[in-house]
Amino acid sequence: QVQLVESGGATVQPGGSLRLSCVVSGGGIFSQYIMGWYRQTPEKERELVASVYGGRDAVYTDSVKGRFTISRDNRKNTVSLEMNSLNAEDTGVYYCNTAQPTWPWGQGTQVTVSS
Repeated sequence: QVQLVESGGATVQPGGSLRLSCVVSGGGIFSQYIMGWYRQTPEKERELVASVYGGRDAVYTDSVKGRFTISRDNRKNTVSLEMNSLNAEDTGVYYCNTAQPTWPWGQGTQVTVSS
């Protein structure tokens, strides 16, 4: 059974930075999956904000381009999200999953950007 465990969320001031991490267990050949980070807010449905291919090519939604960097470690079955220049619109619960998504959702990690 696949388990996704996200961590790294916190409350930060506008302009701050965070690094989120996700550990995937039980998912088979991790490197075969396009992995993604999703964001959910009370106002919007869960949306895919960044995804990374097995070879590390990445795609971002427009609102995070140039500020977020997604990366993966196929040896450790982890995917990370480096978040810079955070603003209030980045507030939400962040989840990792495949880009489809394929697996049961983890608990997510809360990111709050507030002064």
